Amino acid sequence: MTKILLVQGPNMSYLGRRQPEIYGRTSAAELDAMLLAHAREHRYALDIFYTHTEGTAIERLYRAVDEKIDGLVMNPAAFIFAGYALRDTLRAVPFPYVEVHISNIEQRGIRSILAETAVGMITGFGVRSYFLGLDALLDHLAGRRAPRRAARAKRAGRRAAR
Repeated sequence: MTKILLVQGPNMSYLGRRQPEIYGRTSAAELDAMLLAHAREHRYALDIFYTHTEGTAIERLYRAVDEKIDGLVMNPAAFIFAGYALRDTLRAVPFPYVEVHISNIEQRGIRSILAETAVGMITGFGVRSYFLGLDALLDHLAGRRAPRRAARAKRAGRRAAR
């Protein structure tokens, strides 16, 4: 089963209460429930992790390597401004990363310093950004596996022909 880690950066645990005109009224608990339902429906394991500190996020990513996580979706929130250590970590870990934001950060004049490490970024679709990001990561992971499956099948076919 595919294993995905979702990291929620600073202040994301306050969803639904913090600036609802920008971030909406969906609470963190409601979003978590919807995301876990998405994981069940699409048959992948999802671990959701909240942190307000960059060091804790870095520790969680390195632990994810040991846990053989297949991919990362993250709303880095305020880490996008000065998360240089986190950016170095994202460069070091072996799994793909999709960055998501509830608001359109470009429209707000914000640039993510982490985006260059991502396979893609989804912004501006409210909480739907998470589902779009998860679906994009799942598609990306399926594309990475397809060539390996084809190569294994080809090798198996050659062995059977002998």
